[in-house]
Amino acid sequence: MRGLYPVGQVRAAEAALMATLPDGELMRRASHGLSAHCERLLGRVYGSRVVLLVGSGANGGDALHAGARLARLGALVHAVLLEPAHTHQRGLADLRGSGGRVVRTSGGDAVDLIERADLVLDGIVGIGGRGGLRPVAAALAEAARLAPAQIVAVDLPSGVDADSGAVDGVAVVADMTVTFGALKTGLVCGEGAIRAGDLRLVDIGLGPYLAESPSRVLEAADVAELVPPPGPTDDKYTRGVVGVIAGSPQYGGAGVLATGAALHGGAGMVRYLGLAPEQIRARYPEVVVHAVSGRAAIRPRDVQVQSWVIGPGLGTGPDAAALLAEVLAVEVPVIVDADAITVLAREPGMLHGRTAPTVLTPHDREFNRLPTDLDADRVGSARRAAAELGVILLLKGDATVVAGPDGSVYVNRTGTPWLGTAGSGDVLSGLIGALLARGLHATLAAAAGAYLHGVSGQLAASAGPPTASDVLASLRAALHAVRR
Repeated sequence: MRGLYPVGQVRAAEAALMATLPDGELMRRASHGLSAHCERLLGRVYGSRVVLLVGSGANGGDALHAGARLARLGALVHAVLLEPAHTHQRGLADLRGSGGRVVRTSGGDAVDLIERADLVLDGIVGIGGRGGLRPVAAALAEAARLAPAQIVAVDLPSGVDADSGAVDGVAVVADMTVTFGALKTGLVCGEGAIRAGDLRLVDIGLGPYLAESPSRVLEAADVAELVPPPGPTDDKYTRGVVGVIAGSPQYGGAGVLATGAALHGGAGMVRYLGLAPEQIRARYPEVVVHAVSGRAAIRPRDVQVQSWVIGPGLGTGPDAAALLAEVLAVEVPVIVDADAITVLAREPGMLHGRTAPTVLTPHDREFNRLPTDLDADRVGSARRAAAELGVILLLKGDATVVAGPDGSVYVNRTGTPWLGTAGSGDVLSGLIGALLARGLHATLAAAAGAYLHGVSGQLAASAGPPTASDVLASLRAALHAVRR
C-alpha cells in the first residue's frame, strides 16, 4: 500500500532530509534514478538523440544532471533552456562538461531537434507549478506530443497540478513519469493520471520524514491480504450472505450481472429479491430467489443477509423508492448503485439515522445528481461528498476514487477504458457486496472491489473489446492473479 502526498508534505520532507545530507546529494539521487529509467527506455544509449526541456528550479536541474549522465554514455544531448537566467547552474555545467549542447527556444532549432529525437525529457515545471504552460513551453510540449520520441516527465508532467491532477490549459503528455520520493496525488487521478503514462517511483530517502497519509493506492499484495481464500472452518454463512435487489422485466440482465458478481466474488450464499426472478433461476440455480410481489411476497427486512446490493436496472419509480427505503432501514452494509442513486438523490433523507455503512457508486453524471459538487479535483470532490452524506463514495472513472466519511481515500490504478461498457458497473456492485458480506471494512471493500474489477477488465480486454459478461467471467481469474 503506497501513500499519496500533497506538495506541501513532500516539500517539508525534502527540506528535512536535505538538512542531513551533503549539498546536492538529493538531486544526485533523483537524477541518477531518472537517468537509469531513461537508459532502460532507450535500450541503446550510445548514439541516441535526447532533448531536454529545461525550466527553472530543481526539476530543470534533475533533467540537466540526468542528461549529462546520458551524454557520458554516448547519447547526443541538447538542452532547450526556457529561462536561461534562472537555469540550474550546477546542472548546466555538468551537462556542458559531459559534451551536451545548449540551444535557444527562438527559431526552429528546438522544434527540429524534438522532431528528430529518440527521447524528450520534460523538466519544464516542478511539482509546485500551477496552471497551464506558458506559450513557448506549450509549443514545445505540443511538438513533443506530435513527434515519434518517447517522452519522460521529471517528477510529473509539466502543466499538471500535483495535488489534484487537474490540467488548466496545455500540459505535457508523457509516456513515462519518473517521480521522486513519494507518489503525488495528481499523478494517479484526473487528467494527471492520463498524462503521466507509465509511472515509476524513485526512492530518494523521504520515507522517515513522511507522516502516514490518509490517501493511498492499493497494490496486489494488499488486496490478496484483504481477500484471502476460505479457511478449513468456513461455511456458506461465514463466507457471507449477499442480498441483491436488481433487475426488472426490461433490464433483467442487470440483475444477472450483479448476482453473478456476488457469486464469483466469493459470497457463500446469494439471495435475490427483484423483478427478474426467472432469469436468475435459469442462470444461477444456487441462488435463493424470493418474490417481492404477489401473495408470496417477502420484504427486505425479513431476509437474513450480511450486505445488500440495490439499484442496477431497478427503475426509479415508487416501487424502487419503497424498496430502497426498506433496505436502508436495515442495519447491514448496503451498496447503492445505478437507479438507486437517482432515487436517493431525490430523497437524501433516507440516509438520516443510518449507522451501518452505505456505499454509493456513481459515475460523473450520477454524482452530479447528488447534493454536492464535482470539480477537477476528483479526490477532493469525493472526500467532500463522503463527509457531507456520511457514506463511502466510490467515484467511477479512469482512476476510481474511493472516499470514506472519515477522510480516508483510496485511488485505484487498475482497469482499462474498455470497462466503460453497459453492465460493467453492475458487476462492480455485486463484487463489493460479496466483499462487504464477508466482513471487510466498507471503505477497504469498495477499494479492493475497484482493484479486482479493474484487473478483471484488463484480463477480459486482452482478447478484444469485452462485454460486461466477459468482465464477470474474468473475476475468478482476477482473484487468482492478485493472490499469485
